[in-house]
Amino acid sequence: MSPERPGPGLADRLADAVTLIDAPDIVVAVTRRGRRTVMTGGSAMAPPTPRHALRYELGSLSKTFTVLLLADLARSGVLSLDDPLAAHLPELPLPHPNSRRITLRHLATHTSGLPRIPADLIAGALVHPYANGYARYDTERLLHTFARTRTRHRPGTRWRYSNFGLALLGPAMSRAAGADYPALLTDRVLKPLELKDTTLAPGTTGTDAIGHRTNGVTPVRSADMGAFIAAGSVRATPGDLLSYLEAHLSPEDTPLAGPLREVQVPLLRRGLRKRDTHTLTWYQHPAARGPLLFHVGATFGQQAFLGYHPASQTGLVALATRRGRTCHMINTAYELLYTLAADPTP
Repeated sequence: MSPERPGPGLADRLADAVTLIDAPDIVVAVTRRGRRTVMTGGSAMAPPTPRHALRYELGSLSKTFTVLLLADLARSGVLSLDDPLAAHLPELPLPHPNSRRITLRHLATHTSGLPRIPADLIAGALVHPYANGYARYDTERLLHTFARTRTRHRPGTRWRYSNFGLALLGPAMSRAAGADYPALLTDRVLKPLELKDTTLAPGTTGTDAIGHRTNGVTPVRSADMGAFIAAGSVRATPGDLLSYLEAHLSPEDTPLAGPLREVQVPLLRRGLRKRDTHTLTWYQHPAARGPLLFHVGATFGQQAFLGYHPASQTGLVALATRRGRTCHMINTAYELLYTLAADPTP
């Protein structure tokens, strides 16, 4: 994908956003009524492969792909969103009653009552913050840990963000559909949406963005998510992410029209005074002329933001390699999308 020449107003806004983000490599890209604009920058020397052509780790933004797959499987009759998780893991002993009440919908909407991550990952993360505990966490361990874990509250009664819960959708969908998660995602989401530069594993040298530790020099290895693949393993180019947002903005133009519409339906309210809305997978906030939807993600060395505003047919992608946790990308991207949502000009 070659960046198109931006119009003056949008060019200034994107340039300002890139300036506000403190990161070695930055991409901010906008699709507005089908017209794309891309701006890149960063404090590091430009890599041999242009920044807009690199593949970036999406971290938790991968969940939007996973839940879109879930919605497609439900629409095809392979499973139901309200199936108990236990129905797709019949051999797993579940001594805690609430564990048997968890549905696939609860996992997708972070209302399962499961903790953010399994307890046996917390100690290692505190002692070795740059060590990737996920890489050695296989599916058997994930399921056994789930069987031993007591939920924090009755499923369906409270929102609590959970990588643990989303990870469990992987083996549940695989069991229901008779194929592993990578094959399902590729065949039912990536290929139909023509996302040819989106993968679940690192690419060849020079095709992937490289994150860094706080010093801005020491590279961070590619994130291997182990059994948490469904919660955080997707990697994609800015161009593919713009196509992904355009599919959400115009579902009827894709083979996944039904699932794309379904993942945008408001389902629950959460947060202070219940001000925030959550769909099956997206956060939804009020904005000019209609709501905007968004999600964020991070790995040990990269950050990602996707957001879109259906009323103005605007989508925004922001990606950065980072040095530490304070690159200001998420707030900058959100504020830019909010501003564009209120702007009636093309």
